[in-house]
Amino acid sequence: MYRTNALGQTSGRVVERQMTPGSEIKDLNKSAYHLLRRAWQYAGDIYSEEVGDIGLTHRQFTVLLAVAQNEGASQTDLVGLTGIDRSTLADLVARLIKRNMLQRKRTKEDARANSIKLSAAGKRALKSTQPGALSADKKLLKAVPTDKRKEFLSALVCISDALEEASHEHLANGDGPHKANGSGKHR
Repeated sequence: MYRTNALGQTSGRVVERQMTPGSEIKDLNKSAYHLLRRAWQYAGDIYSEEVGDIGLTHRQFTVLLAVAQNEGASQTDLVGLTGIDRSTLADLVARLIKRNMLQRKRTKEDARANSIKLSAAGKRALKSTQPGALSADKKLLKAVPTDKRKEFLSALVCISDALEEASHEHLANGDGPHKANGSGKHR
């Protein structure tokens, strides 16, 4: 049996499991997965409102910010820094290069690796998007009571760390990064 999403795309093999009493989700408002998806949708809506049509998408912003903070990083480094899977990141980098926001060149140490740098246009785009991105973060955090914000961010870091750990385990087992790379492409 295969799982199919709302677009009719097959996302992978699903193992049928016997349901035992009490082993099913009865309330979506108590499902961590469902609530995270709703929170992500809300975060995306806020980002779009704050940054607007003239700004960068959140993923483009993430890549440009990671490059700005790690000038000369390889694309492999950027996968780890951003949590964006290798093929999506390569596509994003290629599109940002076409828009003259990034520059890529082969490293001297490894002719197979690319060193990524911000161009002047990339620096301007990042600078112009920063206020909207910061405003989006602040607006999103306003949904969380002030006394719980630090705990909320700590919980998100725990989830992010778990993803990172799972990615390393899959690489160590020879499964490749696609098993737990944050892209939603769990096969």
